This record gives sequence, C-alpha cells and structure tokens, in this order.
Amino acid sequence: MSELINNPSRKKELLKHMILQLHEGDAPDEVRGRLINLMSKVPYGLVVEVEQELIEEGVLDEQAILKFCDLHTEALEGQIDQTGAKEIPAGHPVDVFIQENEALLKIVTELEDKYNELRKTASNDEIPAILLSIRSLFNQLMDVDKHYLRLENLLFPFLEKYGITGPPTVMWGKHDEARELLKGAIEALNVREGITSEEVEVVIDMVLKPASNNVADMTMKEEEILFPMSMDKLTDHEWMEIVEQTSEFGFCLIDPEVEWKPVGVFSIDITKTEKDESIKLPSGNFTIEELTAVLNTLPVDITFVDKNDKVKYFSQAKERIFPRTRAILNRNVRMCHPPSSVHIVEEILQDFKSGKEDQASFWIQMGGQFIHIDYFAMKGSNGEYLGTLEVSQNLTEKRALKGEQRILSYKKNDD
Repeated sequence: MSELINNPSRKKELLKHMILQLHEGDAPDEVRGRLINLMSKVPYGLVVEVEQELIEEGVLDEQAILKFCDLHTEALEGQIDQTGAKEIPAGHPVDVFIQENEALLKIVTELEDKYNELRKTASNDEIPAILLSIRSLFNQLMDVDKHYLRLENLLFPFLEKYGITGPPTVMWGKHDEARELLKGAIEALNVREGITSEEVEVVIDMVLKPASNNVADMTMKEEEILFPMSMDKLTDHEWMEIVEQTSEFGFCLIDPEVEWKPVGVFSIDITKTEKDESIKLPSGNFTIEELTAVLNTLPVDITFVDKNDKVKYFSQAKERIFPRTRAILNRNVRMCHPPSSVHIVEEILQDFKSGKEDQASFWIQMGGQFIHIDYFAMKGSNGEYLGTLEVSQNLTEKRALKGEQRILSYKKNDD
C-alpha cells in the first residue's frame, strides 16, 4: 500500500482509474473513500495533469468531463493537497480573484439564510417581499460574470500557451452553465402576487439553490486546483499583462485596495506613458492628464453606459453624490439598480435606443440636499445611439442663491 501512496506514476494511474470509475457510474462518496484509503491526499497539479492526459489520449472528451465535473468535485472535496503551492502576494490577480470569491460566498450564505426564511414564513403575504430581497442578492451574484470573463480572456490564454487546454475548456463550460442558471433564477424571481409557499419550495429547490450552489462550487475548483497551478505556470511578466488588461472587464463585487507591483517588472500604463500626448477633438485637444482633471473638476457626477448597457466610466470628483467603485465597470447597468426601479431603467434605455426620447430628468431630496439627475442619450454623427450619460448634481446651494454676484465682486475664501 505504501508503494501506491509514494510512487508518483502509480498515483497518477490510480487517479485516472478513479475518475473513470466516476464516469462508469460509481458514487462520488465511494470513490472518495477509495482515494482516502489508497492515496490520502491528491496533489493539486495531478488533477489538472490527469484530466489533460485523459483528453489528449482520447479516453474522455471535454464534454464528458464537463458532464461529470460536479462528480469530480464531490469526490475530490477535501482531498486536494496544496503542499508546495506558491504564496500569493497581496493585490496579485489571484489574490483579487480570491477576494472576489469571498464576496460571492458571502452572498451565497445570505441567500441560504433567505431560503430558510422563506421556508419558515407562515403568511403567503410576506413571500413577495422576501423574494424581492432574494432577487436583489441574485442581481449582485450576476456580477460573477466579470470574474469569469477575466479568467476566460486573460488567464486561460496563458494556460493554453503552456499546453493546458482541457481544464480551462471544461471550466469555461461550467461558467456558461452558471450563467444560464443565474439567468433562470432572475427570471424565476419576477415576483407575482398570490404565489404560495408550495410554489416557493419548488422554486428554491429546482432553480435558486442550483444557481447559487453552482457559483459556490466553482470557487472551490478555482482555489484548490486552478489558482495554485496557475501560480506555478505564469511568470510575473504574464501576470502583469493580466493586471494591465483587467480594467477592460472590471472587478466582481470588490474594489481592490492593494496594487500589486512585482519587482523588476514595469507596468505599461497608458495614462503615464502617453499623458503628454494629445486627444484631438473637433474644437480643440487635451492631454490624457488634462482631460482626466477636467472630468473630475466638473461640479457634477458623470457615469457613462455604452450602447451594450455596460458601465464603462465614472468621474472621480472629490465629493461624489452617489458612491462608485471600479467593481461596477463593465457591469450591466440594470444590475446597478434595486429591483423596484429596474423596469424604469429598462424603459429609459428603450426610449433612448428607439429615438423616442433624448433626455430623462429626476430630482430627489436626499439627506437634506436637493439632487438633480439627468440621463442623456448620446448620439453619433449619424444619429446612431452610442450610450447613455448620467449626470448628477447637488443643487442645494444654487437653489438658495438670491440677488447676484458679478465677477467684480469676486472674493477669495480667506477674505
């Protein structure tokens, strides 16, 4: 038995055999028991290596592994050995992925609490309100798409360069599965009056829990297998390339506080290398540094949503009216609003895209302040819809102005 435990080649063959047993119908608990008895722990790199070899040898195709991926996870849960895994520096892309996983798992835990609350609810009248709060949590959980997009478009291509193609393809398939489950959950949470507790039980067990559990399961696959293996393979230069392209996709639920700067690797930051280059406009030009200062100096909050309804930019004035973090970048604007107002956002977008309206204005009282909010449809030179600009302004002091103050009466603050 000790020969099986200590011989790497025998370990690999044994793990291959165990995975094939899963595909032949053996229960995950039984396979895990055999793994514990024969191997104790499975090195994280061995799981990837075995799945890759099974695909290359034609024993299993990627679709077969995708189909049984959850069984693999169940059988290997708690049995992955991360001995020798590299330390993850603060702010490193993997550290950011793990922080995002923690935020996702927190939401999954909150959802579990809400599921239990629903099951204990005695009055059917209370159900719609709880379902609305669950929908709000699922709106946040949909932010996982940015996490997946960064894995798919930034990390996986580097793994493929190292000949690791099977596991990333399988994980991408699991991402698509998670996306579909989350979309189904959101649709199921279109709350209607008169829904009964019996119907709620079906929705929880058949739609909601599979969706939230899928997201939670993926965090385990990433942290126990994908991330340690990726840390072994990629160089600091390659991780830096990932850092520099992250803003194209945005962060999931968090805004990292620490910026990772590897020793001896220099960032190619366009805002620094090209800060003296001009952005030429029809009526003049700016350097990037000047344009950034202009947008942040205007006495308004600006948020730009592109034609695909993704948040692409927000200004960073000293005092924002509505807080913004980089976690909203590349997020569908519908997911940035509470469920109760999403239908209004949808109506505004439809009116702007159809050309029915070009502007929508609102004003609210908030904390004793008068806040004015404008949405503008942005149009190209040919009248095509480019996106929506949100402009928010605190007009409290301006509404209180009386008389006039001309430029000749200018006084400094300390006068």
